[in-house]
Amino acid sequence: MRNITKLTDCLQDIRTVAITGHIRPDGDCIGACMAFWHYLKDNFPQIEAKVYLESVPERFQYIPGTEEIACKADDREFDLFAAMDCSDTDRFAPFIRYYQTAGKRLCIDHHISNQGIGDYYCIEPGKSSSCEVLFGLMEEDEISCPAATALYTGIIHDTGVFQYSNTTPNTMRVAAALMEKGVDFSLIIEDSFYKKTYLQNQILGRALLESMLICDQKVIVSAIRRKDMDFYGIGPEDLEGIVSQLRLTKGVEVAIFLYETAIAEYKVSMRSNSLVDVSKIAVFYGGGGHMRAAGCTMQGMMHDVVNNLTRHICRQLEKSAQETAGHKPEE
Repeated sequence: MRNITKLTDCLQDIRTVAITGHIRPDGDCIGACMAFWHYLKDNFPQIEAKVYLESVPERFQYIPGTEEIACKADDREFDLFAAMDCSDTDRFAPFIRYYQTAGKRLCIDHHISNQGIGDYYCIEPGKSSSCEVLFGLMEEDEISCPAATALYTGIIHDTGVFQYSNTTPNTMRVAAALMEKGVDFSLIIEDSFYKKTYLQNQILGRALLESMLICDQKVIVSAIRRKDMDFYGIGPEDLEGIVSQLRLTKGVEVAIFLYETAIAEYKVSMRSNSLVDVSKIAVFYGGGGHMRAAGCTMQGMMHDVVNNLTRHICRQLEKSAQETAGHKPEE
């Protein structure tokens, strides 16, 4: 494997590129895929690139070119396979054949759990998002407004519009550079991050109403069952933002949101404020993410899933309390 510092490091003699990201693509995943696609289209006309992703939520369809995304694999083979925002091959399972048959393979990511996949990679856990990593691999003068729009989308979604602890001075400098490209930053934030449909607001209200405070009120938990999703006629993409809203509850250190994906199977999202490293918990259960935002898929009864998660959370909270007490000056 070779660590790259510029996209041109892996584009020699490349004529076809397949670009993909993880299942249930979020803003950073979609943004990175579309930004790479635009960058190739704008600056490497000899390269034919195609983006393959599961269906893109409507709120991201302002990104130019999303109508060109293919949602199903075909029998093509490519010179280069590029995985965006993916820490392992399971994360792009629907398009794994392109990875297996490609002449070269590239991985661009920012998850600390990513040990590197493929022939070329750029993995920078210190960056806020895969879009921030990708920006650093591009020639800034060659980034078009459509590519900048995609990059800005990914950055605001993985930083919670610059609220999360992964926001750095470099993140803000990158955002400023993208704004200078002419992106409609207010529309991007409003349409993709804050604006919700009536049904999405209903399910958010239900999740808040049925939430519980546990672990001495330091942890808030909410869950949505499959039957409730079917009743409202919603999918996983309609549940975006619920865990972040739970995290804002005063006095809470960790928010847990889970929804049922199959019988006795739950997709778990976790957010923390300052004390708990939720990525360690997610990795323990086969998932991944960041220190303050992570997720995984777990099997079992709902109360068992919650109990298993909170056991780890409480252990970290207790350790933090002991460390704080041990550094207090004697009175």
